[in-house]
Amino acid sequence: MKDRLRSNLTELMMIPGLSGHEDRVRRWIAERLDADGIGCRSDRAGNLFATFDGDPSLPSVMVFAHMDQLGFIVRKIEDDGLIRVERLGGVPERALASQAVLLCGRDGRDVAGVIYNKSHHATLPEEKYTVLKAADLRIDTGHSSKEEVEEAGISIGTPVVYMPNVVDLAGDRIAGTSIDDRAGCAVLMEIASALQVRETGPTVHLVFSVQEEFNLRGAVVAAQALKPDIAIQIDLMLATDTPEMADRSDMRLGGGPGMSLYSFHGRGTLNGVIPHPSVVRLLEETAAAEGMPLQRSAQVGVLTDLSYVQLIGEGVLSVDVGFPMRYSHSSLEVCDLGDLERLSRLLISALASIDEDFELGRDGEG
Repeated sequence: MKDRLRSNLTELMMIPGLSGHEDRVRRWIAERLDADGIGCRSDRAGNLFATFDGDPSLPSVMVFAHMDQLGFIVRKIEDDGLIRVERLGGVPERALASQAVLLCGRDGRDVAGVIYNKSHHATLPEEKYTVLKAADLRIDTGHSSKEEVEEAGISIGTPVVYMPNVVDLAGDRIAGTSIDDRAGCAVLMEIASALQVRETGPTVHLVFSVQEEFNLRGAVVAAQALKPDIAIQIDLMLATDTPEMADRSDMRLGGGPGMSLYSFHGRGTLNGVIPHPSVVRLLEETAAAEGMPLQRSAQVGVLTDLSYVQLIGEGVLSVDVGFPMRYSHSSLEVCDLGDLERLSRLLISALASIDEDFELGRDGEG
């Protein structure tokens, strides 16, 4: 399983898929699922579904992870060929100068670029410790004029992402672009393989969702159509085992999968998730039965699309689970393949444990 996770994650990270432009990622996943004999379909928003029918008397489950990544949108091409952009998603300004990027132009014509950075020899003392705002950034593609840039297939609205990259680190550690949340997609693919050969259990909908990094609403479209009783969202968990993060939590890279007990954005978006106790109990009991560690997280400043999925219909029993990850939203994020493997096994076992005694209500009702 670990080798397959590494292979799928590596390939997924090399496919550009800015939020709202996930088509290449979706098609790659659909082709892989189809090659394994797993049927899937997509909706108008671009979400990809794989449904595994089960016992209709059991609660139905939607397990999902987002395909999209953050980046930029071209907003202006200067006469000299330099390109100005708008941020799409939580791109950190301090991680941008001199980064390599990929502009995904018309007709599949990708163009490499580099984010403008003032030459060090010309940098004034008062500039050395400042960070340019995103609105002041420019991208250099090597073209010398607006006309050349446009002839290369770039125009206003062209999506831009960090240059796709994968770096193998020591042991099971891997660094790369868009580990958030291509790692979650790789885990979903493992779950699909297991569900394909199961004999019984609940109906499970696996959803590879869109536009999480943009407005957290793509998965809502899927949930409205599927009407699940339970929703499990797979995404990163902030690893706190580096010096600047140590006071936030005890989430350790390589320490196993994690579960969020509380998330709240708190920066203009008053939303978050307090998970339903029945789903928390399911994961805790499954981890104990499997002899597997289950790390716990409670964070402010974190938000996922589950915050909106949980409010569909009469309410959906919801929980965020995930894998520890370092350096979120930077051009090279870091995860541990062992955490992805254990997360896959945890969810496969948890889904198999849902039976007629699973409690959907809060006080013995519902």
